[in-house]
Formats: sequence, structure tokens, C-alpha cells
Amino acid sequence: MKNTNWRTSVKNHVKKHQLQHLAQYASQSEDLFALHIPEFFKQQIDFSNQDDVLLKQVLPQHHELESSKGYKHDPVGDLAARQNKGIIQKYHGRVLLITTGACAINCRYCFRREFPYAQNNASSNNWQQTIEYLAQDKSIHEVILSGGDPLMLSTKRLRNLTEQLQQIKHIKTLRIHTRMPLVAPKRINTNFLSWLHELALKKIMVVHCNHANELVTEHTEIFKNLTATGTLLLNQSVLLKNINDNVASLCNLSHKLFDFGILPYYLHQLDKVNGSHHFRVKNKKAKQLHKKLQSELPGYLVP
Repeated sequence: MKNTNWRTSVKNHVKKHQLQHLAQYASQSEDLFALHIPEFFKQQIDFSNQDDVLLKQVLPQHHELESSKGYKHDPVGDLAARQNKGIIQKYHGRVLLITTGACAINCRYCFRREFPYAQNNASSNNWQQTIEYLAQDKSIHEVILSGGDPLMLSTKRLRNLTEQLQQIKHIKTLRIHTRMPLVAPKRINTNFLSWLHELALKKIMVVHCNHANELVTEHTEIFKNLTATGTLLLNQSVLLKNINDNVASLCNLSHKLFDFGILPYYLHQLDKVNGSHHFRVKNKKAKQLHKKLQSELPGYLVP
């Protein structure tokens, strides 16, 4: 894809008045977590259908205003696992960098919807503190770029980071967690692909797709080009009530991902962040679904 102005494509392209005909819409929820739907994702939504599985992921609803026992602002313990500004380490050998608080799309179930990004950004000071920390700990071999969405950073800033990472001999692998190839494919332009291709580190990209309807013809070239850079493509999904919590949807997703050269790797149970309880699937049902997937799918397609 040519070096088009991808910044325009990630702006919010849906206004409040376009949602007011939807009974489930609650403008008050936007005060807690802003509405943000990029151009490409908007084009895939059927706004005349309140049960559209893409719409449900991004539509502010009144349920978000309700409190629920066990739900909190930091459900995965990110803040307790901070090692330095924007650096989170929960497991041996790898660290996660909060590269930005910006996203191309605001998914209503996001487990970091209340995360204090302003105080936790690894990209400040040209990555200086981040690089110093990583260089000192020789047990670290993998760096995970997260956010927000790390691809909201310019390719120039990403290149600046990885040029420094490649100078640290014990860093071997770069993993990128992103929704951008799916929701804003213009981001995967020639400059971005050149950067990935030139990287000497082992490269993994974990995209985030919850339903087969998110994958369309326009994605074929995008994922083909990403694969050609030597990047391993994996997917992570969140199990979401009335969106993908059935065997047919999950099987269709696995098969379609594989058609695009992506392995279905993770299927997450919802992280209990404030305002997300209406997405929760009970653990018993989640386990039953996963067991059924094991009988319906070949092993390499079971997340």
C-alpha cells in the first residue's frame, strides 16, 4: 500500500447524532470513555441493525454506567507490575512497553480504558529511560509493544526505538500488539512495511479480531504484505457475550483468520474492567465452548 495519509483514516468518523436512533446508545457513557470509530471500521458496520456484531463492540451503552461487583479500573494488575515509566513486567524474559495511550478505535470492553497513560508512557524522552532499563537487565529477550496501539506512533518513532533495541545484544524478539491492520489498514503502508522488513529482530504481530465479519477482501493484500516481511501473524480474541460466544462464530473466525495467513492463538475471557460487565460470558460456558472448539477444529486452529 502506498504512503497515503493514514492519520486521517484513524480519526473518529461517527458523530453522536448518527447513533441517537439506536435504543442501546447512551451518550453519558462517552463521558467515561470516548466514542472513537475509524473510517474503515465504520464502513463495515450495519448501523440499521442494533445486533450488528461490530457495532456492539464500539457502541456506548447505558450498562457502562452501572457498577458491578468484582469490576475495577486495573483488572490485570498493570500498575502493580510497573518496573519503570511505561514498562510492565509480569513474566521472566519479556517486558511490555506502554508506547502510547492513543488507539484508532475505542473498544468498549478495553481492559485499559481507565489506565493512566499520561504517567505511564515509555516513549517519553526519546525512549531513553526505556533503553537504559532494558540494557541493564540481561534476562530480557523479548520486548512487547502495546498501548493504546503502538502503530499510532509514526514509523519514524518506531524505527528510532528498534534501532536502539537492536544495539542490545540480549534482545532477540519484538512483539507488536495491534488492532490497526484490521480497523485502519491504510496504516500498513510502504514505509511501515520497509521498517518491518529491515528489522533484524525476530518479529511477531498479534492482531486483535473478535469476529469473522471484521475480515474483508481489502485485508488480503495487507496481511500478505505483512507476512512477506518475515513477521509471524497471530490473533487474539476476547470472548464477548452476544457477539462471538457461540461455536459457529468462533469456528468461522478461526478458519477465516487462517485464510488470511493468521493463526488463532489467544481466546481471552473478559478482563473485569469497570463498565464492561455486559460483555462477560460465564466461565462454565466459556469452558464448554473451548472444549467444543477442540472437537470441531484441527489443533492448529484452536486458540
